Amino acid sequence: MPAGATVTTTYLELSQDDGSAHKFYEVTVADCVVTVRYGRIGATGQTQTTAFPTREKAVAAAAKKIAEKSRKGYAPAVPGQRAPRAVTRRQVSSAPSTARAVAPVLWRFRTGSAAFGIHVDEDRCWVGNQAGDVYTLDHEGAVLARFGLPDGVKCLVADDFWIYAGCDDGKVYDLSAKLPFAAYDIAADVDIFWLDIHEGVLNVSDRSGGLTVIDHEDEHQWARRSQGEHAWMIRADDRAVYHGHSGGVTAYRPDGGGQFWHTPTRGGVLFGWQEDDAVYAGTAHRVVQRLSKGTGAVEATFVCDGAVYSCATSPGGRFVFAADAASSVYCFDRDGTRLWKLGTGGGSALSMQYRDERLYLVTTDGSLVCVDASEAAVTAAQQGSVPVARDVKLAAALPARAPATAAGALAAVGQVPAGSVVVECVQDGGRLRVQVTTDGYDPSWNVQFPRAIREPGARYVVDAVHAASGGFYRVRGDIRRLL
Repeated sequence: MPAGATVTTTYLELSQDDGSAHKFYEVTVADCVVTVRYGRIGATGQTQTTAFPTREKAVAAAAKKIAEKSRKGYAPAVPGQRAPRAVTRRQVSSAPSTARAVAPVLWRFRTGSAAFGIHVDEDRCWVGNQAGDVYTLDHEGAVLARFGLPDGVKCLVADDFWIYAGCDDGKVYDLSAKLPFAAYDIAADVDIFWLDIHEGVLNVSDRSGGLTVIDHEDEHQWARRSQGEHAWMIRADDRAVYHGHSGGVTAYRPDGGGQFWHTPTRGGVLFGWQEDDAVYAGTAHRVVQRLSKGTGAVEATFVCDGAVYSCATSPGGRFVFAADAASSVYCFDRDGTRLWKLGTGGGSALSMQYRDERLYLVTTDGSLVCVDASEAAVTAAQQGSVPVARDVKLAAALPARAPATAAGALAAVGQVPAGSVVVECVQDGGRLRVQVTTDGYDPSWNVQFPRAIREPGARYVVDAVHAASGGFYRVRGDIRRLL
């Protein structure tokens, strides 16, 4: 700030009773410099600074910004008077394992903070932690990339090619491009527990046992209040949304038209998994229960020795895996027969995924752990023979990719590279939407695109867009400004 500069600050808030908005917008003029700070009430927010040739021009620009926000319902307020978003961070305990043998851990990556988020695809392993860090590694443990998100990561979910991170700041970030962007902004009165995305539709379960459904354009669709609280499970497919909470599992119609079935479970649901025809609920009463997607009937019960923190299956549900509060991991046959129990060697697994005879865990000490779950390796482990686990090191020079918060933060191009796609911001009924202008695409379809960089008339170049079944496009690859 220039010495002796005249400083004026205008602080506005938009907080609606239905929880659909809970934001602040602050404009500061210091001599010829305008600084805008904005975000969720109670958070530090994001900042943009612009210099003008004269103070008069700076004041005029600030007045224009304030007027625009006032027309949208923002009003003068006093910072700190409204409470910030409620955030519940899962409180867990982890006891030593009672198993006689330790699992055959191939490698372990310590993220440095408690971790819940995990996703494993054919190329990479993803892990997200409470510090807001998301790392990608190859299947042998080499660290490939790091994303730095503004707040703690609740979970990582995949929807076809796209990977999303749900965070404590109420935003869901698309991690599919070089720079992450906020694809969804969840209402402030929703204390998020877990997320799932199916065909671009976001499903959110929360502390009060509620379910909120938001479409690809970040617009609220419907909400329900379940028969229980603390909803740690949400899974979705074409047929239904499966909501697990302290009272069991409830299946709802995807359009919000009503309930298909409700099944009480043995204990409150702490984690959920799904296959094509069944959902799996891990509960506080030491079991995983397999429920029919069609009827909700309990088809099998898998009994552990402690509260189940996470569960997963091999393809088709041939094997069922579970982890308990006592740092043990289990494998069952599909009929419920326990095949083995082993110690994790490093805390309780808060989330897990199986792929190609490997079981990937994120544990209470913030580690991503790769376990050899092949029959030969487990048999050897039961006899006391396990490999020496390799500790994966993070390269100190690896940069963290932060979300783009303004169009000016993006790389710019003067012409359209071969094979790229051009999208444009357009006004549509009072909303600023994004549509494809390149030939061969339906110009009436909207594009799921970061709100933070939408500007009227702005054009962007993206590597590709893909059509989703809901009648919209998704960005695939980097986003650049078209000059």
